[in-house]
Amino acid sequence: MKRLTHLTRFSIAGLFATALFGAQAATFTDHARVSGAEPQYENINVPRNECTSHWVNEGDERVSAAPQNTQPRQYGGAIVGGLAGGVLGHQVGGGRGKDVATVVGAVLGAMTGDHLENRNPPTQYNNGQYANNGRYQPAQREVQRCRTVYDVQTRVSGYRVTYDYRGQQYTTLMRNNPGNRLPVRVSVDPIEQ
Repeated sequence: MKRLTHLTRFSIAGLFATALFGAQAATFTDHARVSGAEPQYENINVPRNECTSHWVNEGDERVSAAPQNTQPRQYGGAIVGGLAGGVLGHQVGGGRGKDVATVVGAVLGAMTGDHLENRNPPTQYNNGQYANNGRYQPAQREVQRCRTVYDVQTRVSGYRVTYDYRGQQYTTLMRNNPGNRLPVRVSVDPIEQ
């Protein structure tokens, strides 16, 4: 009887192992027919910079439209030129003509000396702009202002796929459109009664 008991135990363990392997599901791949693929959309915000330019008046910097002489007129050139012209004129003429030539030489010399002395007047230069004896106009500069704006763009986020397999209809979400056929994994499990 002991022998039968040992044999019975071995048989029960074998039947249990067979049942265990038989209860394991069989899995395989097949194809289902796709009946519809509806795109699914999502809205996304895409940032971009939007810049505009404005002209603004400078509060502290005021400048004139053109450079002007801010120094007093110089007379040294007129004096030296008049003396030199008078001496030269006096050398040219004779008699009463000598007096006229001296006066004309002095006048022409004074005009020439004054022109040479004051032809390039010094100007006052302030912060890159010229100033004009207290008569100022506002300096302008261009200012650029930028801000981030968001454009809403719609894009396809995936597809709601409806497919038929062996008379049953299923729906799933997929990243890409599968086309007319969809590979499916089929699992077969026995039903215990």
